[in-house]
Amino acid sequence: MQLKKTLQAVYVLIIAVMAMGTVVGKYAGQADAADHVFGSWWFCLLWAVGLAVAVAYFVRQKVRRPVLVVLHLSFAVILLGAFLTHVTARRGMIHLRQGQWVASYITKDGAEKPLPFTIRLDKFSISYHAGNAAAMDYTSEVTLNDDGNETHCRISMNKIYDNYGIRLYQSSFDDDLKGSYLSVNADPFGIPVTYLGYALLFIGLIGMLIDWQGTFRRLLKSDLMARPTVALLLLMSAFSSLKAQPALPKATAEAFGKAFIVYNGRICPVETFAIDFTKKLYGKARYKDFTPCQVLTGFMFWRNEWLQEPVLRLKGSELRTRFQLDEYVAPMRLFGQQGYILGPYLQDAQENQDAFSRQVLDIDDKMALLMDLAQGRTLKMFPYAQRNGRVDWFSPADRLPRSMPKAQQQYVRSIIGLAGELAVQGKIDMLNDLFQRLRKYQYRFGGSTVPSQTKVWAEKVYNHVPFATLLFIFNLTLGLVSIGFLTRRKGYACFAWLMALSWSVLTFTLALRWIISGTVPIGNGYETMLFLAWLVMLLSMPIMRRIRLMTTFGLLMSGFMLLVSHIGQMDPAITPRMPVLNSPLLSLHVSIIMIAYALFSLTFVSAVAYFLTARSQRPQVAKVNAQLTGLSQLFLYPAVTTLGLGIFIGAVWANISWGTYWSWDPKETWALITFMVYAVPLHAQSLPALRRPMGYHLYTLLAFLSIIMTYFGVNYVLGGMHSYA
Repeated sequence: MQLKKTLQAVYVLIIAVMAMGTVVGKYAGQADAADHVFGSWWFCLLWAVGLAVAVAYFVRQKVRRPVLVVLHLSFAVILLGAFLTHVTARRGMIHLRQGQWVASYITKDGAEKPLPFTIRLDKFSISYHAGNAAAMDYTSEVTLNDDGNETHCRISMNKIYDNYGIRLYQSSFDDDLKGSYLSVNADPFGIPVTYLGYALLFIGLIGMLIDWQGTFRRLLKSDLMARPTVALLLLMSAFSSLKAQPALPKATAEAFGKAFIVYNGRICPVETFAIDFTKKLYGKARYKDFTPCQVLTGFMFWRNEWLQEPVLRLKGSELRTRFQLDEYVAPMRLFGQQGYILGPYLQDAQENQDAFSRQVLDIDDKMALLMDLAQGRTLKMFPYAQRNGRVDWFSPADRLPRSMPKAQQQYVRSIIGLAGELAVQGKIDMLNDLFQRLRKYQYRFGGSTVPSQTKVWAEKVYNHVPFATLLFIFNLTLGLVSIGFLTRRKGYACFAWLMALSWSVLTFTLALRWIISGTVPIGNGYETMLFLAWLVMLLSMPIMRRIRLMTTFGLLMSGFMLLVSHIGQMDPAITPRMPVLNSPLLSLHVSIIMIAYALFSLTFVSAVAYFLTARSQRPQVAKVNAQLTGLSQLFLYPAVTTLGLGIFIGAVWANISWGTYWSWDPKETWALITFMVYAVPLHAQSLPALRRPMGYHLYTLLAFLSIIMTYFGVNYVLGGMHSYA
């Protein structure tokens, strides 16, 4: 008994220390947290004590089932691998300059260590996404010399050099592109042992699901899967009109919207930029009766008039109160006798994090957007093929290449101004012809950088139909309404078909984003929330034929996730991925993790449903309530399995990408915390409180907080390498 209590105490203490370490990293820096918390002797000792106590308890319990032995042995092997990495791994950095031989690397402590070869940088290069300055990959072409034997190789993101017992990773580069930084990693003992542990973990987790004597198989064979189940909850879900402003006819504005522009690091229709431009200023995709393209061209061609329009939305009350402004103000309203009224506050706002400062910076960003548009800096609409064959896109305000013909330079400089003159003069036919010629120019000089017709079509559909917005309203509404039909078998069946329809539409939405970006849509927080909602519905549909309540679960949970994608700091903009994310392991890692989150969310919903119906005196409700624990456990086992597999694949990806399979990044740490938190209910035989439905559901209800922290808290509070997701 004392052994079990000691194990529990150490287990909780480890989780608490890891959580504390991520907070320390937030304020003291990740490096300090790695050195003084995660890499400290006492933290290693704590893990060692926990392992020793766990082994002793395991032996005392006389556990002999092979699956359980392999599963728990995997953790011991992983910890051994981590210890070997900690004490034997050698890491450092090489700074290479083009044409210079280097024979050593610098460790973290500043010591110089010899390399088993000499290395020379032949060339460093950056490859870009088509037509813009967004980096797609960084590559160092190097020569290695070992006693006169030279080897040429390329080292880039997700492509390492592995030989002589060390691995080299592309890390950074010099501003002049004539120098490169390579990370050095030598871990001959820790990585093989850790990978062995991961292999055992994989076998153990899968075995836990297929073990005929296991709890999960017992749940599958129980009559739970043949009976209907219960109910649940959840949530919910203004236009202005003033005098008209001069603007292009809608058809003409839309014709301009079909032209291409470099925006958010990719080439897209001007319409996409216009939508984001209007949303940025006004908070909505339309202003009055004007389309986004009309708003954009209004500011381009009738700037003085549109600067008088109350198109700037002031989000916070603090700024409005101090300057006595309405929620929507005209940009010119921010200028007084003393000039720009926010000017005196900008420097302090950069240093402070209070609400007023954030509001000042937000409005200043909007004014900067208008200024950049007025000066033409945002209008990168003019492609030109350089002598090296690379196609770059320029704005009228850019410094144009000397190799560009003078006539073409004149065209780039004057076309927007000419369009403005024609617009003001009302020569719409000539303006339409001008926009048509602009598109021909882009196709002629843009070459392969111009998006395909399929991408253009996909983006047009995506821009014009707010699928995700409609779906969160649709799913939440249906989910709430379906609760009233739980006792009506025929009427309730239609909700299953409607969820299938919703899933199909969401699939189409994700496919559109895939076509537009050219990559699997799981690269940021917004996309992963859409993907998570898609997974929740996908996982619900096979089960709902036997467990009718899964229809309500699936609709409400997916609707809630789609709602979350619309709030907070999630950005729906489609942007190119950073180079390190261009790995096939990313898709696998994120997909599996999202499956785990989807399943954990269903355990949360089961807990909510349990507590909502626990006091009901109706026999039918009480009967169904009793089945919720089994239903939740049915979700829990594959959830823990997929989370463990996702963490393991993420570690492999990290090892391939930047030379370390575990760096105690906040997202990594909290994923491990979540795994450890949800592993507890799997040991209900040793924990009497979790064998009771009330205790079990209360635990899963509170455990979901770790999911929220892992997914949202890390991204928006703690930061780290995973803050993009």
